[in-house]
Amino acid sequence: VTLCVVLLLPSLSFLVPSADVISTVEFNQTGDLLATGDRGGRVVIFQREPEDKGGREELGDAGEYNVYSTFQSHEPDFDYLKSLEIEEKINKIRWLPQQNAAHFLLSTNGEQNKTIKLWKVSERDRKPEGYNLKDEEGRLKDISTVTSLQVPVLKPADLMVEVRPRRVFANGHTYHVNSISVNSDGETYLSADDLRINMWHLAITDRSFNIVDIKPANMEDLTEVITASEFHPQHCHLFVYSSSKGTLRLCDMRASALCDKHSKIFEEPEDPGNRSFFSEIISSVSDVKFSHSGRYLLTRDYLTTKVWDLNMEKGPIETYQVHDYLRSKLCSLYENDCIFDKFECVWNSTDSVIMTGTYNSFFRMFDREAGRGVTLEAWRESSKPRAVLRTRRVYTGGRRRRGDVGVDSLDFTKKILHMAWHPAENIIAIATTNNLYIFQDRVHPENQ
Repeated sequence: VTLCVVLLLPSLSFLVPSADVISTVEFNQTGDLLATGDRGGRVVIFQREPEDKGGREELGDAGEYNVYSTFQSHEPDFDYLKSLEIEEKINKIRWLPQQNAAHFLLSTNGEQNKTIKLWKVSERDRKPEGYNLKDEEGRLKDISTVTSLQVPVLKPADLMVEVRPRRVFANGHTYHVNSISVNSDGETYLSADDLRINMWHLAITDRSFNIVDIKPANMEDLTEVITASEFHPQHCHLFVYSSSKGTLRLCDMRASALCDKHSKIFEEPEDPGNRSFFSEIISSVSDVKFSHSGRYLLTRDYLTTKVWDLNMEKGPIETYQVHDYLRSKLCSLYENDCIFDKFECVWNSTDSVIMTGTYNSFFRMFDREAGRGVTLEAWRESSKPRAVLRTRRVYTGGRRRRGDVGVDSLDFTKKILHMAWHPAENIIAIATTNNLYIFQDRVHPENQ
């Protein structure tokens, strides 16, 4: 996999403010827009420049991404009843399929106030002039001075990007919201917290329909929580959710209104010989994604990423070790809470390559056909625009090569948790702390 850097947002300080840490990354359906959310409640939208700008197509560039709009999605708040600060962190962003010239996206602050907001992003390059009752400054005229009527006209003006809140979906969740997923019907979406999954209609904000509820009558009997959920890309009645026990449940809304009884359950039998204190923690699924074809599921737990066939429930058809060299360091990772990090995973546009993150600003790509993986680094000190990325390797023993990084030298504060893959091309977005990297394949898809 040959990639080069096409955009870098550098860190301005070694001590990164918590509010600046990127917490989600998402391409829209065409890949022309890329949205990021951070812990400060801000959403930054990047737009792809025209492909032939500056003749860069000769270098294999498909157009750089530049800042298109920035807005504050969620504000910090304080719950005076519980004496708790309400964090403004953006947990997830999901784009809605484009229906007209405007774009719509959902953003959720799922930590404390657990609200989901629908935003409209539109452009305006004309302004009305020639009002009868208003002057050029927009002030109301004295009616007695209006002696004739005129027809207002639209005249060209500087381009403005407007972002407006259209709807606020609140009071649907009691616990931490970890997922939102837009249905293929274009009218509904689901939101999942630790114990429940709700389905919303995009036009109705004051109520939602509960489709999964795993909360026990006695919370002391709680054995697992929901960690992620997603709708099937083609079938609007199917969705999947993962749990902290490492299981996946496929649900069919045609079978029952309340989908507490799953249609299929996917789980891998545990080897009793490998059972340890950390087994349940590292088996928790942090992310689940349907393939573009809808035939497969991609999951990420702490040490591995797996591919599941919807027609095979007994176990994954592919398992890739992301950082197996950390297995001997689980105790120290537990003490510094890194073992609870929630890594995301993504498919490429053809479902032939998968990607996920790890530590030390490393991320991993796995070629499903070849069954091989490669480790690459997103690091601002060595990444220059249109520079080819080098593969990296973690030294665990044997012959040490130049450039290898020892396991004991890994920086666990530099973790890549959030990423996105362009829906049609080999362009990826990687978030690490407050840095956003966008990499693309040097070769055009039609030349591959």
